Amino acid sequence: MTPPPAGLPRRATALRLAHTGIAAAELAALGHVWACALTGRRDRWLAVSAGALAAEGLALVVGRGSCPLGPLQRRLGDPVPLFELVLPPRAAKAAVPVLTAAALAGLAVVAVRAIGDEFSTADRSYPS
Repeated sequence: MTPPPAGLPRRATALRLAHTGIAAAELAALGHVWACALTGRRDRWLAVSAGALAAEGLALVVGRGSCPLGPLQRRLGDPVPLFELVLPPRAAKAAVPVLTAAALAGLAVVAVRAIGDEFSTADRSYPS
């Protein structure tokens, strides 16, 4: 992450750090969902990760497709959107839809695998 510009208010810097932490946690959740999707593993952290991604999805609905922290960030004196700190503007605008699609796809793969596992378990429990 780029260092805060000179003169960025302290509260804006604190929000930027918190926002970065939230983004890192959500990327970790997305990574865990995909790890579970690819390996078939289901654990307590999968539920936590799915819940975190669902909460972010709800926040994006509230923000009408944009992070609801953006307006607060600007009010506190930080005009640079979080993704634009690490991505060019065009890629930053595409990040939310791309990450949303990745989250939905990962959760769909987990769900399909879980349903498939239930059917295969049911098949094994009945003698032929």
